Amino acid sequence: WIVAGQSREMQESMKSLQFALLLAVFLVYVIMASTFESLVHPLVILFSVPLAAVGCIGGLWLAGAPVSVVVLIGIIVLAGVVVNNAIVLVDTINRQRTPDRTLEQAILQAGVMRLRPILITTATTVLGLLPLALGLGAGAEVQAPLAITVIGGLVSSTLLTLVVIPVVYWALSGGWRSVLGESEGDLAP
Repeated sequence: WIVAGQSREMQESMKSLQFALLLAVFLVYVIMASTFESLVHPLVILFSVPLAAVGCIGGLWLAGAPVSVVVLIGIIVLAGVVVNNAIVLVDTINRQRTPDRTLEQAILQAGVMRLRPILITTATTVLGLLPLALGLGAGAEVQAPLAITVIGGLVSSTLLTLVVIPVVYWALSGGWRSVLGESEGDLAP
C-alpha cells in the first residue's frame, strides 16, 4: 500500500508551504537585521509570530475549519503582517531611549504613543477581511479559512504583542539588571 493521488499531492503541498513559511520568517529577520543594524532587536520582533498561532488555532477551532493549504497560505501572510506592530513598537522604543530616560520609561512612552495606531491598523485589517471570513460573495467559502486564519492570528498577536514584546525587549536589553541592582549594560539601539 502506498499513499497516492490527492493525499500525496496534499502532503507535498504542505511540505512546500512549511518551507515557504520558514523562508518567509528568515527573510523577514534578514531585512529587519539590516534595517535595525542589530541581531537582537529583530529577534524581539519575531516573538510576535508565534503569538499569532494562538489566534489561528482558536479561530479555526471556533469556525470548525480544518487545516488546509489555504490556511497555511494565511499563516505565511501572517508571518509578514504580524511583525508590523512589533516593528513599530520596537522602533519607537529605540527612538525614545535617551540618556535622560530609563529603559522602562522609554518602553512605557513607546507603548502609549503606539497603542492607538497599532489598534487602528489591526481593526482596519480585520474589518476588511470580515466579509471574506463570513463567506459573503461568490467563491468566498473557499477563501474563508484564509481570512479566519489571518483575523484570528492578527487579533491575538496584536493583543499579546502589546504586552509580550515590551517585556522581551526589556529582558534582552538588560532591564533585569536594574531589578538585581547591577549597572545597566544594555544593548543600546
